[in-house]
Amino acid sequence: MFEEFMGIPAHPLVLHAAVVFVPLLAVLTVGYAFIPPIRSHTRWVLGLLAVGAPLSALGAKLTGDAFFDRLLTGNRVSPEYVPRLEAHQEFGNLTLYATIGLGVVALALVYLVAPASTAGAPARPALTWALRVLSLVAAGVSVYYVVRTGDSGAKAVWEGL
Repeated sequence: MFEEFMGIPAHPLVLHAAVVFVPLLAVLTVGYAFIPPIRSHTRWVLGLLAVGAPLSALGAKLTGDAFFDRLLTGNRVSPEYVPRLEAHQEFGNLTLYATIGLGVVALALVYLVAPASTAGAPARPALTWALRVLSLVAAGVSVYYVVRTGDSGAKAVWEGL
């Protein structure tokens, strides 16, 4: 189901959504957390990205798993490159988990931190600061794993299978 699209492996097509949406979610989450004037303008976008980015990471993982199985069953990859592909696959798993965590933090921000137009003083300042710190950490981890996953996949492709 996740293997091909019109005869082309789906993974190279689908992964680009995660490459765009995950860093965009990271930047917008941190912006929403620390820049109150943008909250009223970005609230719905952040909510949609908080759901869409993890779904795009899941799509990249599922298509990557199907592509990996296709390469192994068709003997299309040399045995010495399998550990390289497995490392890429593990980075993809970590990217998915980190992106889900970032999405949860983003949704918590949208739900618990009011836009600047309706907010006076925050009702729960300790919770607001905790979410801000979590947003920085989750954004950093997510972007780190997107970059590591992409780098390991690109090296596997361009250095040969």
